Amino acid sequence: MNKIFKIFSGSATVSIIAIILGLIVGAIVMLVGGYNPLLAYQSLFTQVFGNTYDFGETLREITPLVLTGLAFAFAARTGLFNIGGEGQFIVGMTAATVVGIKVTGLPAIIHAPLAIIAGGLCGGLWAAIVGYLKAKRGVNEVITSIMLNWIALYLANYIVRHFLLMQGKQRSEDILPTASITIQSLSDLMNSARIHWGMLLAVLVAVFFYYFMWKTKQGYELRAVGSNPNAAQYAGMNVGRNIVKAMFISGVFAGLAGAVQILGVFHNQTVMSGSPGTGFDGIAVGLIGMNNPFGILLGAILFGTLTYGSAGMSFGAGVPPELIRIVIGSIIFFIAAQGIVRWFIKPFYSKRKKEKVL
Repeated sequence: MNKIFKIFSGSATVSIIAIILGLIVGAIVMLVGGYNPLLAYQSLFTQVFGNTYDFGETLREITPLVLTGLAFAFAARTGLFNIGGEGQFIVGMTAATVVGIKVTGLPAIIHAPLAIIAGGLCGGLWAAIVGYLKAKRGVNEVITSIMLNWIALYLANYIVRHFLLMQGKQRSEDILPTASITIQSLSDLMNSARIHWGMLLAVLVAVFFYYFMWKTKQGYELRAVGSNPNAAQYAGMNVGRNIVKAMFISGVFAGLAGAVQILGVFHNQTVMSGSPGTGFDGIAVGLIGMNNPFGILLGAILFGTLTYGSAGMSFGAGVPPELIRIVIGSIIFFIAAQGIVRWFIKPFYSKRKKEKVL
């Protein structure tokens, strides 16, 4: 437990100060626009915590952000910039939808896990393409992952239109009840909020991330390759294989995010006119969480709370929901520009050092 705290504590202060500064910047923008920032933030938290339904829906908003944030962070810890979480998310959605609709005759205890596994594996294989091209051909992962995002979008739409489409609708048929991971008893308790097992899965994946990356030999190899591939190769590590492995695991996380959205929230897949954006939001969550699995849990809570609560700002204080993106963007800016944050907290640390000397 102490080791977990040490890994997280190094970035915790910077993240907290960055969040406070981001909220202050948002308040200043509201004041300039003629809005009341105190009323806006009060309305935001009322929207989230005002009743059980909205609280449950906030948890639903947070879940895929945790998984896509972990996907980005896992790759980043191995020296890779996985900007393809969006495409891996979409592929995971589509694979889970196909299994949820087309695979019949299975009990729920097998069907639902099978659909989740299919989503995760397909997301991982989609990301492994990027890893293979990077390892074997030296192709920059940013370029290939961006291209694969668009391929995933149009491939998903093609599959839905030609194999899964509900007659007369721009969406697939509903998944079979045996593939659903909605927790109906909790959903009924929280006024039909879409509560599902994916919420628990997201926490377990964060724990797996920590254990695998810092407690296993394979995790050490991945971090070594990301830190210095030349030194890792000299030490006898297979750099190419570790790159593919890192991208595969990263893609599995993003694919799981897509799977739980279909199986626990929507129960069908629409023909998309554009990307859902969840994979891109995961990049922001990863940055807010400083690529630490437990920091990402907190970052996703913050991001999901701000995103879902922005509707409350609009209704309660007349603030445009888009303004919440300024707050999120400001938080990411301050996390990226750590020199500014450290400048803010430097007097505090200087004072503590003087007290210790005295």
